[in-house]
Formats: sequence, C-alpha cells, structure tokens
Amino acid sequence: MNIKNRFKKYALFATIFSVTATFALAQTTPKFTAPRQEKLLNNLKLLMWTEPAAEKATVKLRIHSGAAFDTLGKEGTMAMLADVLFPNESVKEFFREDLGGSLAVESNYDSIQINATGNADQILTILETISTAVTKPQIDKETTAKVRAARLERVKELEKNPAYVADLAAAKRLFGKYPYGRSAEGTTESLPKVDFADLLLAKQRFLTADNATLAVAGNIKSDYVFKAVRQLFGSWEKSDKRVPATFAQPDAPGAEMLFVDSAVENAGEFRYAFRSPARNDKDFFAAQIMTKILQNRLQTKEPNAFARQYARLLPGWILVGYKQDGIKREANQVAFPVAAVGDFLGDLLKAPVESAEFERAKGDLQNEYNRTNALEMWLDVDTYKIASVKADRENLQNASLADVQKSAERWKKEPLAKILVSTRQPTEK
Repeated sequence: MNIKNRFKKYALFATIFSVTATFALAQTTPKFTAPRQEKLLNNLKLLMWTEPAAEKATVKLRIHSGAAFDTLGKEGTMAMLADVLFPNESVKEFFREDLGGSLAVESNYDSIQINATGNADQILTILETISTAVTKPQIDKETTAKVRAARLERVKELEKNPAYVADLAAAKRLFGKYPYGRSAEGTTESLPKVDFADLLLAKQRFLTADNATLAVAGNIKSDYVFKAVRQLFGSWEKSDKRVPATFAQPDAPGAEMLFVDSAVENAGEFRYAFRSPARNDKDFFAAQIMTKILQNRLQTKEPNAFARQYARLLPGWILVGYKQDGIKREANQVAFPVAAVGDFLGDLLKAPVESAEFERAKGDLQNEYNRTNALEMWLDVDTYKIASVKADRENLQNASLADVQKSAERWKKEPLAKILVSTRQPTEK
C-alpha cells in the first residue's frame, strides 16, 4: 500500500473511542503540596518537601541553561559540561552500594540536571557530593579528553540510527542554525573541537548559583537541610550577569522534501515537523491536546506512527514520524510521488476536532500531568519562566475545545519540514 493511499481517506472516528472512564479519572486532581522555599545570599534557590512516609531522600539540582547556548560549531559543549560533573563511575557505584540510591546527570537544550536519591539518613553526604561537583568541577585537559572520548562513542552509535538521524534532520530543516536545529548531544564533527577552555567558559557563564534551583524531598528536617545547604553551597559563585536566552528567529523551512542517506540498508524513516508554542505560552496545553488527537488519528492508519510535542523555553515544535523499511531511491527519485507524501498531515487535520476525541485526549494529558513528579513541576517553573505551578495546572484545566480547534487551524498554516531517511541506490553508469 503506498503512502498516499494510506493517509488519503480519513473519517470521523470520535465514536470509536469510549472516553468516559479516562476523562473521569483526570478529574481527580492530586494535591500538589507547596514546598518550603528559601534563597541563599548567592541567589541559589532552595525548595524543600518534608515527607515522613518517604523511603528515600531525593535531591534534584537544575541548572537553567542547556545546549541552546552551545557555540555554533561546538555543539555538545553543555552536554560535556554535564558529563564532567561526575566523570568517574565510582561515584555512581557509591550511591548505589553505600547510599542505597542512585545518581545521574541529564542535559537537554534548556537545562542540566543532577538527580540523586539515597537513604534519608545520608542526606548530608548526598548534598556534599553534589556540592563538590558543581562548586569545584574537575575541568582539566585530562578529564575533558576522557568525557569527550566517551561522548564521541555514544554519538557515533546514535548517528548510525536512522530514527535519530531523521529526528535531527527534521530539527535542522525546521530551525536551521537556530539552537534547536543543532544537536544537543554533539556530533562527530563538533565534539573534537570542544576543549577544556570551552568547558571552563561554560562553567563561568552558566554553572553558577544564581542560575540554579535545588530541590530536596523525603523524610528530612527542613531546618537541618537549610543549614547544610548554606554551609555546602554558600560559597558557590554567582555570575556577574545572566546570559539571556534570546536568538534571531529562524527562517521558514523549504517546502520540498529533504532526502537524507541512511547508514542502514533498507531503512526508511519519514519525518514532518512544524513549530509550536513555547512551554510557558498560554496555548501550550491546547497544542499538547491537539498533538494527542493527531497521535490517535495517526495510529488508526499507521500503528507505528507518532506525534510528539517538544516543550522548550523558546518556541517548541511538533514532530510527526513513522518507519517504513524497504524504501530505496536513486538520487531524489523514489517509487511514489514524494509531493503526495507531505500531504497526509493536512489530510489528517481536515476533519474538525470533535468533543469526544477532545475529551479523551485532554483526559490522557491530565492523567500524565497528575503523575508528574512534584519536584520537576517546581523546577520547570524556574526553567521555563512559568508563573506558578498552580497557574500552570489551571492553564491545562481551562484548555477548551475551541482552543484546540484554533491550534489545529494554526497548524494547517505552519510551514512544514519534510524529511525522508532512506538507502540511496548507486547510479548505474
């Protein structure tokens, strides 16, 4: 079955789904307890939750800057800064074996975050370990070379994956040289250019107390934790001035489909991307609900297809994709009219959003939101400049069918980036 026929016909299917149970579950909104909030003299923000029934203590430290600030041509700098905080596996083993918990560092376009858990009676050790990592990071030539080599190996494997290649190509097509169009992981071309001087500069600009929020939860005494944090993090330097997240807006993507060669024989990955509201935009949740509706519509035609909305500090984006192996092409010619392939998104959006599918999608989203870790919600407030957790929750609750229908109408007008990753056949001479 060719792609055009697969997506050409779309009928209303609100009656297919029974949404009553899902939507009813979403109405039970959990109580999000507000934390005790403190701020150190160096402007480090501290959030604390006392939970006597908690089995473990949880500590999350988020730096509110990420790969969006990588220098052009040196993508992966902020990811390497995250890697260098705990360059040795022995520290993670210590958390697992001695503290009864875990330690991990993650990074994305908008932040770097340390996630640590352990026995509550070891909270001082947990905080001390994190404090040492961020106030006295081991940034030198030897450590830089070590984390660069490890990251290069991971990226080499990623760049062999057709799905990863397709996602990154879609981002680049949509955003160009805008930060979200570049790899947050780094590339095999950019990572060798990142040296320890680049990491030192990134540390000085972004790894600072006034650019961070520390969240602590568990069977803890907040007065004790506050005192410990003042002692351990009080000397952490703050920046002379914050670096604003302002970038020139990218041009619209080209209308034609971009062909990308696959390193895997017979692999085929299609991607379609367009821009969406920023995480703190009033229309963000309406777009999220519409994304879920699109996902449901897609899967009635193509079970392996997906639709994702990426939340960002600056304008986000919607990525639609599916896998179809066996596609081969000579130059830019494939076995079906490529122009027709990009039409399917418009076909799926032609049908108006009905009440039943709106309620199903909103109910699913509310259930996901209600399961979100409370610490992450409060950290998101600082990272994405959201008014408050309460306001954010109300924004989701107040999202209406009319709001979602408006999102669908806007999507029809958004410039669309189209990508096909496939095997290219050698041209016969």
